[in-house]
Amino acid sequence: MSVKVDAQFYNENGYLLVKGVFSPEEVAEMREAVERVIQKAAATKYDRSHAWQGDFLPPEELKKLVLKGFHDVHYHEAVFTRALSHPNMTAVLTELIGPNVQLHHSKMLVKPPERGAAFPMHQDYPYFPHARHSMLAASMHLDDSDLENGCLSVIPGSHKQGPLPHVGAHYLNHKEYPLSLGTPCPAQAGDVLFFNYLTIHGSDVNRSERPRRNVLFQYRDPADLPINDEHVNWGQGLMVAGENPVFKEYRADYKLA
Repeated sequence: MSVKVDAQFYNENGYLLVKGVFSPEEVAEMREAVERVIQKAAATKYDRSHAWQGDFLPPEELKKLVLKGFHDVHYHEAVFTRALSHPNMTAVLTELIGPNVQLHHSKMLVKPPERGAAFPMHQDYPYFPHARHSMLAASMHLDDSDLENGCLSVIPGSHKQGPLPHVGAHYLNHKEYPLSLGTPCPAQAGDVLFFNYLTIHGSDVNRSERPRRNVLFQYRDPADLPINDEHVNWGQGLMVAGENPVFKEYRADYKLA
């Protein structure tokens, strides 16, 4: 199975939807893994919802919404380790980033049926700013995604504006950048949406009876150094393609919970 990569489109627009990166069998295996992660988390103190708590919706409506999000899912299920370095993924990544590609982190986002929360328009840059802006997200679809179940929307070319001021450091002013301003990116299960971390993006509420399950991988050029130490985790830095030109001793800096 081969994939088509239009690097020129990505450079111009800041995003690229690549069809059929994963087979139906691979998607089914990852869906099962997502369910196991949710079930395991539910039995611990780490279960949480990532619904936005701003003025985008009235408080009584916000309470009804759910967005299940867990970071570093490749620590929990090996299927995601295989996915993040899948030959089809590296074929795209080396075209968009370059010969050397490093994982920054992984994340699972699940919008349950009928009450899956929206994510207002934002850039990912404020979460983990880097010097050369090579960072991109690869949003892997485990379900068919459309406007009804809250597919991602992007503003083409917005990555060329550079970093923008965010409300509370995480979201753009939703009155200036409403979700309606974005271009919807409907996708099928197995497709991957790649977008630069400066590309403005967001997603609406899941109003359907279908779930919207995505696993997101963040990648960078290992020579593109972070501006600060935000969003650093103890397993960061896995090489997915090529080599790391910066040699140093990596030490874990974490506390056991």
